[in-house]
Amino acid sequence: MLIDNHNRKINYLRLAVTDRCNLRCNYCMPENGIDFSKSDTLFTIEELSRLSGILVSEGIDKIRITGGEPFVRKDLMVLLRNLSKMKGLKDISVTTNATLIGPYIDELKTLGIKNINVSMDAINRETFEKITRRDQYDIVHDNILRMITEGFNVRINFIALSGQNTQDILPMLELAKHYNVCVRYLEEMPFNGGSRHFEGNAWDYKRILSHIKEAYPNYVELPSEATSTSMNYKIPGFKGSFGVIPSFSRTFCGSCNRLRITATGDVITCLYAQPCMNIREILRGELSEQRVKEQILKAIGSRAKTGFEAQEQQKGKYTNSMTTIGG
Repeated sequence: MLIDNHNRKINYLRLAVTDRCNLRCNYCMPENGIDFSKSDTLFTIEELSRLSGILVSEGIDKIRITGGEPFVRKDLMVLLRNLSKMKGLKDISVTTNATLIGPYIDELKTLGIKNINVSMDAINRETFEKITRRDQYDIVHDNILRMITEGFNVRINFIALSGQNTQDILPMLELAKHYNVCVRYLEEMPFNGGSRHFEGNAWDYKRILSHIKEAYPNYVELPSEATSTSMNYKIPGFKGSFGVIPSFSRTFCGSCNRLRITATGDVITCLYAQPCMNIREILRGELSEQRVKEQILKAIGSRAKTGFEAQEQQKGKYTNSMTTIGG
């Protein structure tokens, strides 16, 4: 079992498989992209499988596959097949932009991988294309509806961007009215790869909730797990639900159970912290299983207590893109 220096149990791994993405969302990276990692610096699928197995043996029972956009990797399903056979792993989920997932939906269902988070920051086509800088709206929309109707547990992650998409907050809720889906609104974060200046949040979770309450004053709060990052709500008469995630306000740090590992092997113990080590070459070396375990224990033994403490330690300077961190 993995226990950090603040007595928090770490059982959830967010594992990035690539830093590449086929969209160019303006809050994540510049229009021309970033300096993506070279292929020889990325974990292979075999290495990702082996690393996952090592961490599951140490008490990780939930793995979320992230990117970049995970389905940019043509061999991603090999990893997911391996994970689906892993004893002790209770929950496998994927975060995606839903542009490339279509051909894999049937096999995901067969493997029992039905928890899918979709990043979609507008329900209006024009707004969607302005934010993503790509013409992928129909594909994303169709794949979302297909997964919902086929019984997947779909959560739509919508980052509230001042001056860009907040007019879509209420229209996006219409999906939850008609479908069993959870629409979750996130505060903007500073991880934009230098694509724009970030000073703070005009739309924090309190303002988002207040905005929704004006239209739907009778929503009720739903029970959430102690480790949940979202506060979840139900509007009477709606098939689905909605949530807010204080991703910049960081009200959930006290129960954080997450560990992040990037596609190149950086170990990140807090979203707002710098990588504390890299385990890629350790995994590729001799006695790798024992050494990886030792290094992971070392990493979680010196975690910041909160995201604010982590931010202070690195003096609040952020040059990374979310696509390199893994979400």
